[in-house]
Amino acid sequence: MPRIIGVDIPKEKRIEIALTYIYGIGPARSNKILKNAGISPDKRAKDLDDKEITSITHIIQESFQVEGDLRRMQISNIKRLMSIASYRGLRHKRSLPVRGQRTKTNSRTRKGPKKTIGAFKDKTARKAVKPV
Repeated sequence: MPRIIGVDIPKEKRIEIALTYIYGIGPARSNKILKNAGISPDKRAKDLDDKEITSITHIIQESFQVEGDLRRMQISNIKRLMSIASYRGLRHKRSLPVRGQRTKTNSRTRKGPKKTIGAFKDKTARKAVKPV
């Protein structure tokens, strides 16, 4: 299994698709990297030789932020928004949708399971209060 920038890419897939397993590389970037390296996108990952792997690694390292660096940058951006108390930062802090989606009926993924408030009364409390 070829290893590029600390990520094991699947050997049976085409290199064009296998590169997208690296965080921060999608299909368009993958094709751009392969074009710069002069490698056919139809080639399987297991058929790459060491020279081709090093050329891909070199292009990725000098051109793009991927994996740990990209994750750290995104986390620091979110923390910055939260620290300056911007609207987006407050939405992140409260675990609500950040980009203007409605929250009255949707966003259960972000908000978590429904919490019912004030709809139930304890049955024992009802028995204790009897009309005279």
